[in-house]
Amino acid sequence: MPSMNAIPSYRRLLWVICTALLMFTACKKKADSTPVLTADQTSLNFRMQGESLTVVIACNSSWTVSNPLSAWLQLNSSSGNTGNTSLIFTASSNSSGASRSGTVTITASNGKTVTISITQSGNIFPSYNISPKPADSVGMNSNSVQLAAKFKLGWNIGNTLEAIGGETNWGNPQITEAYIQALKQNGITAVRLPCSWNQYSNSVTAKIQDTWLARVKQVVQYCVNNDMYVLLNIHWDGGWLDGNINAAKKDSVIAKQRAFWEQIATALRDVDEHLMFAGANEPPVDNADQMSILLSYHQAFIEAVRSTGGKNSYRTLVVQGPSTDIDKTASLMNTLPTDAVAARLMVEVHYYTPFQFCALDGDASWGKMFYYWGAGHHSTIEPDRNATWGEESDVNTAFAKMKTKFVDKGIPVLMGEFGAYRRGGSSHVPADLATHNDAVDYWITYVTQQAIANGMKPFFWDTGGIIDRAKYTVKDARTMAALAAGLK
Repeated sequence: MPSMNAIPSYRRLLWVICTALLMFTACKKKADSTPVLTADQTSLNFRMQGESLTVVIACNSSWTVSNPLSAWLQLNSSSGNTGNTSLIFTASSNSSGASRSGTVTITASNGKTVTISITQSGNIFPSYNISPKPADSVGMNSNSVQLAAKFKLGWNIGNTLEAIGGETNWGNPQITEAYIQALKQNGITAVRLPCSWNQYSNSVTAKIQDTWLARVKQVVQYCVNNDMYVLLNIHWDGGWLDGNINAAKKDSVIAKQRAFWEQIATALRDVDEHLMFAGANEPPVDNADQMSILLSYHQAFIEAVRSTGGKNSYRTLVVQGPSTDIDKTASLMNTLPTDAVAARLMVEVHYYTPFQFCALDGDASWGKMFYYWGAGHHSTIEPDRNATWGEESDVNTAFAKMKTKFVDKGIPVLMGEFGAYRRGGSSHVPADLATHNDAVDYWITYVTQQAIANGMKPFFWDTGGIIDRAKYTVKDARTMAALAAGLK
């Protein structure tokens, strides 16, 4: 090859130009061969009613679409070529009651792929927050700690307003103001009203019957008239919440939670701080994933109540621990829902431990019934029925967990249900009946004492066996005496 100096100047210039053109062409060819496939968005969220959304695809080769969601998601094209293409995604209306999701994949002949995530919300009920009021603080001065200090012993009016089939369908008469007055005369200062709503609502719109809202309001007013504090909840209610603490039903449960609480809160918006709301009963939760979903249900409850305004802007609201189990609550409930107003939340747990002593009605594969509980209350006549766990030290340990985790941090804890019951007259009468009755008294007194000592507010569960629902008289004076002893 001759040196550059040996080439005439015009030839040298021509050689430089040609070399540059060759290099430019090679670079351009190399640049054009870089695989390109992009989408201007890779996540689409469709409304429940259905809609069309557009994604712009840019590619320097041909491409095809894989759509496994074709049963409810249609595209205007299943393939395309070089250049920019508007790909239109059309989702049909989702009436399944649950959210649905999936992915659509675009694959180019140049080897590139793009995945687009698709979600669509489930059935959404109409909004019932149609007349929100400005915040009203009159009669709502107490924060949750101050409010909890105003009542000591609570009482469950069980198997009544929550009864499936109607208020009297489980054998109890309708609640009267005279019954509420009888509770007060027996030293009870707060009432828990387990309540059903779903059976009184429209299955399509979630509209609660006006007559049922009026009846519940009437019972609440009986309590308020007599200076009793009231905890009103959505109880088991057919299991629409309890049976659906999962991702598949999350959207539909939240929708119903909002719809119900918008109506309940609106109907009772003008009642003062004597009334508290509780979002659920005993929501079964066993792990962190379920706990996260339960928290979203609690969040929907809080937001729905607050959105109605009036006194609900300041009302104390109660959220349930996982399964209302103390150990699960201590380990899994590591955060509370967000609330727009400070210091107006309480936590609820329940206590029937050991269940074999408190409520088990027949020996089970996992354990036998206990008839005797606590120091000095075991039987020598029937030692195989003595409690082997869940006694005083376990009570102390469990309740201390709630004190440390919540009470000491300014979050009151309601023991929304607790109780132990006598087996005399049942199909399982203890051989040592006197010791059994003493043990029941001791359990009630000890658990009540320790709950209060650890800052918890106890609500005894009664379905009419302790205080007569029709005569308003005490049927089990020993239980009432044991409760009174626990309050001292």
